[in-house]
This record gives sequence, structure tokens and C-alpha cells, in this order.
Amino acid sequence: MDGFGSILAEAVGLILAWDPDLIEIIALSLRVTLTAVAIACLIGLPLGAAVGAFRFPGRTVVTVVLNALMGLPPVVVGLMVYLMLSASGPLGPLQLLYTPTAMVIAQTILVTPIVAALTKQVVEDLNREYAEQFASMGVGPLDRVGALLWDARYSLLTVALAGFGRAVAEVGAVIIVGGNINHVTRVMTTTIALETSKGNLQLALALGVVLLTIALIVNAAVMAIRASAVRAAYA
Repeated sequence: MDGFGSILAEAVGLILAWDPDLIEIIALSLRVTLTAVAIACLIGLPLGAAVGAFRFPGRTVVTVVLNALMGLPPVVVGLMVYLMLSASGPLGPLQLLYTPTAMVIAQTILVTPIVAALTKQVVEDLNREYAEQFASMGVGPLDRVGALLWDARYSLLTVALAGFGRAVAEVGAVIIVGGNINHVTRVMTTTIALETSKGNLQLALALGVVLLTIALIVNAAVMAIRASAVRAAYA
């Protein structure tokens, strides 16, 4: 077996050479992840804002459920989506199993509770500050949610980035519903697992380097957005 130094050098060479297989895998990973995060935000942001801004019967139960769903085991989500999309499942006629769409569905289910729960906390804290002002101005429910979401936009961007970080590193659910099919559903995490087991460490390490780079970029973006929010607050 080649030494680590030579494997790393070959991995970096694949990245610098824009290896077509490598680029295809990265592009599919980003497409699936960004789509899932966008859908999760469309669902999770309004849901979390509503739970955080209003008091209603069963609110505590909804909060507990959202917090619990943040820890959903990915393989369980993958299994449930698989059963729904399989030929004998209720959505079988759509023939979505082993497609990027199935992977988007699984990732959306995993990310939505995270977005909703974090949004709920952000909006709830902000709503406490503005409660008296909203009451004195007679602000309606929809306007209240809109105002809170807008004022918390910097914090909510970090929520979206947290969801992205969770989704892009996912392997258990996507490999179950996607099947890890070459040129069809092979993403970075599933390829790393497969190529490592095959002994193709150069491609696996190259994808690992890219995945770590994306994680660093996401974390740097979160820190930059938080710093911008602090500066804006004291401007």
C-alpha cells in the first residue's frame, strides 16, 4: 500500500486537475444538499417562527417533538423513505427510489426539524423583546411573524448554514434511498465509504479534503454572519 504522503499527493492532484468523476460527484452532492436545505427552510422557518412567536394549546408538545426530531437517526429516516418509495409503498408508482429526488426527500426530513427548532428559539427570544411594542401597535399575526423573521435574518442565515452542514455530511439515509449508483446517485459521503472499502484511497481522500473544505467554509460563513449581525446591532 502506498504511503500516506503519496496518497495525499495523488488526491490533491485529482482536485487540482478537476478530475471529471470528482467534479460530477461534488456537483451532485451540492445540488442535492442545497435543494434539500432550501425546501427545509421553506417549511422550517415559518413553522419555527409560528411556534416561537405565539402561545397556543399543545405548544409544549410541538416544541418537545421538534427538539426530539433534531436527533432523528439517519438510517431510520432512510428506511422510512425507502418503504414509502419502494414498489410496494404508497409512493411507489412515482418511481423515485434510487434517484436524486429520493435523496432530497430524505435530507429534507432530516434538516427540517433542525431548522424549525433553531428558528423557534431565535424567534422566541426576539419576540420577548418586541412583545410590548407589537401589542401597543396592534400588529397582526402574519405581520408579527414577518417582522420577527426579517429582524432575525442574520441569525436565521446561520440556522440555514447549520442545516447545510448537517445535510452535506449525511451518508446513512442517502445511501439507503439513493443506492450509491455511479453517475446517478453517487455523492461525496457515499463515495468515500465505497472507495475506501475498495482501496481507492486517492479518490476517497480527495473527496474528504473537499468535504472538510466545505465544512470550514460553512463555519467561516457562520462566524462572519454573526459578526455582521453584532456590528449591525450596535451600529
